Amino acid sequence: MEKEITKKIRVYGIVQGVGFRPTVSRHADSCKIRGSVSNRGPYVEIFAQGSETAVNLFIEKVRTCPPKRAAILKVSEEILDTKEKYPDFSIIESEKTKGEIFISPDIAICEECKEELYDPKDRRYLHPFINCTCCGPRLTILDALPYDRERTSMKEFPMCPECEAEYYNPESRRYDAQPVCCNMCGPEVYLIKTSDRTIDMKGSDAITEARRVISEGGIVAVKGIGGFHLCCDASNEAAVELLRKRKRRPAKPFAVMARNPDVVQSVCELSKEQEEILTGHQKPILLLVRKEIETKQLCSSVAPGNPKVGVMLPYAPVQLLLFQYPDGIKMPDFLVMTSGNVSGAPICRSDEEALEELSEFCDCILSHNRKIRVRADDSVMDFYKNRPYMIRRSRGYAPLPIQTSGKWKGQVLAVGGELKNTFCIGVDSRFYPSAYVGDLEDLRTVNALKETIQRMETLLEVEPSVVVCDMHPKYNSTVVAEELGLPVLKVQHHYAHILSCMAENDWMEQVIGVSFDGTGYGTDGTIWGGEILLADLDGFRRIGSIEPFLQAGGDLSAKEGWRIAVSLIWQISESKDEVMQIIQKLGLCEEKEAKVQLAMLERKINAVESTSAGRLFDGISAILGIRKKSSFEGEASMALEFAAEAYEKRSGEKKINVLDGQKCLTESADDGRELLLTSRLVRAAVEVVSNIGENAVAEDTFDQDLIEKAAYEFHKGLAEQIITACIHAKEKTGCQTAAFSGGVFQNGLLLRLTEDGLIANGFHVLTHQMIPPNDGGVALGQAFYGMNHECVEEAPIL
Repeated sequence: MEKEITKKIRVYGIVQGVGFRPTVSRHADSCKIRGSVSNRGPYVEIFAQGSETAVNLFIEKVRTCPPKRAAILKVSEEILDTKEKYPDFSIIESEKTKGEIFISPDIAICEECKEELYDPKDRRYLHPFINCTCCGPRLTILDALPYDRERTSMKEFPMCPECEAEYYNPESRRYDAQPVCCNMCGPEVYLIKTSDRTIDMKGSDAITEARRVISEGGIVAVKGIGGFHLCCDASNEAAVELLRKRKRRPAKPFAVMARNPDVVQSVCELSKEQEEILTGHQKPILLLVRKEIETKQLCSSVAPGNPKVGVMLPYAPVQLLLFQYPDGIKMPDFLVMTSGNVSGAPICRSDEEALEELSEFCDCILSHNRKIRVRADDSVMDFYKNRPYMIRRSRGYAPLPIQTSGKWKGQVLAVGGELKNTFCIGVDSRFYPSAYVGDLEDLRTVNALKETIQRMETLLEVEPSVVVCDMHPKYNSTVVAEELGLPVLKVQHHYAHILSCMAENDWMEQVIGVSFDGTGYGTDGTIWGGEILLADLDGFRRIGSIEPFLQAGGDLSAKEGWRIAVSLIWQISESKDEVMQIIQKLGLCEEKEAKVQLAMLERKINAVESTSAGRLFDGISAILGIRKKSSFEGEASMALEFAAEAYEKRSGEKKINVLDGQKCLTESADDGRELLLTSRLVRAAVEVVSNIGENAVAEDTFDQDLIEKAAYEFHKGLAEQIITACIHAKEKTGCQTAAFSGGVFQNGLLLRLTEDGLIANGFHVLTHQMIPPNDGGVALGQAFYGMNHECVEEAPIL
């Protein structure tokens, strides 16, 4: 008879809230193993007793056949010298233990639950909160670890005898599923009238009324897993325009939710890789190219002037019920599902917040009484070269850690930037980016940041020794950092961008970092935004930038691209009269406005030196007559990109050639950095539009071709200059790895042209994939620097 052994096994990774313990228990039964399994917070701990063959087979099953949503990162084994005999295999009470912690993100409804939801014979038929060990809320309901019901907001809903029986039955799909509930014992949906703020209907009546309001062109605020959405019929032009009017959002695209993948396929281009993400268990908003067909399913005002539309599938049961419910109401195939918040404020998560902030936007509120502990906006994902390219990392992905190979021991907190704020907690070599918080110009978002930091520190059981923030002295994120009572490290914004790209790629060596975005506070007190940095974990040197220009008009210049256009033209012109002539020819603004702007530039009133790539894009967009003003961040730049892509698609131009010895640069900066001569690109754009005006063909279709070609030539010219600058840097330093980051690199055309050109010239190129290139990724870079600084002596503070 084979000798019995006892092993202690620890499994690290996403093993909480995914049905790991029930799965282990089933494997134990199949292998005739006695012992126990428990959550320990950082890991799942298993004691396995049986024959050596059986124990090893059991461990192999644990490794290779985990639950669908689990992610095993490490398994440790230890043979125990014990005389204890286990009578059977059991799931035992969880205990708190220090160590590596991995928190499961929220998981979209699974196919099995979806089938039960619409099965009239199932006791959870039409249950708005149906879930199992493979799906349902996780992070957003979590109070503390280990992940057990009493440490979630589901503790307020005692299980009925039927649910309890499933919960304790190893054969059940809901064995040890913490949010398990049914129509008898779970949370309840209800409808709140915004007119008198009273609960009007509950249960099925509330869902039917919400569907009726939407189907008749109204707007409903709907509480989901991580917060509220504002919802209306995406095929109804009047309803969408009404939502735009109420939310004061004239042009920014709305995300839409589709009934099923088939209707998405009918209106959007959808690759196999995109479909896998669209239908997967994260279900982010995917930016998909619209098909060039007439369709009544999506009205044009959902994403005006945009060749893409943000689409997601229902991920919460209540969202499925909005599309399909046995009440005879016909619903559209697409619903607008935009974040339920006032512009600049965090997403609403409670009835009180929804009533206070959303009442004037909607006709009623469909809510429920399961409390949201952590807000989680929808994640937004683009695709680049047929792979995911994250724009906003939140629900479904946060707070999964970024694992690096650094041999560090420590804990740091990074509070991120001012816009698109996220924060990041670093623990040893792991970095936990938070869900999206928002823009910190609003005090409510600042308070949300503080609250969420405190909750995540509790969940991850960390006590940071240092807090890392941006250099900008007036950022609210900087203020938050300084109020925490910890030592503060300040990291330059564009350097943090490059570090975030390095961290995501687990790259520890030197890079030539190309950091292009809107604005960031430079070490010289000017506005940076188009930077080429020689960077590593210990610091950086600014070796290049776009040609500086005066940015006049303060905050208005970020919204009114014509102001940047005037500045750029003023820089390339020889006289004030010439500037006025060009402004008049291009129709940039009224004469009075032009004179005021020029006076500010001449006297340097409310004008600062800038190398902002984002503002350069805005200025070129205005010069070409594409967008002179922006109603949301990036509108003018996006329109410029769309025009360039339209030309590329039509003409078939995709290659970029960089000639040996091409001189796109000059070494005229005081600090010795090389300058991208973007004034050449400005001059070329002005000449194109000026010639169109002189030929008096402004109404001809050919003119649009010229504008789109000029937009493409700008992208191509800028890419050539970046490539040449990197080649020069490689020749001087020997570094042949380039890293791209910053919000401008959400522009897939510029990214592709530049990356392809560098690869053709022998570079190794790092780009983002699952961390946003925009300011939503800055906190990761800050934390990466902070951890190295804390663990390596004499690292410079930058």
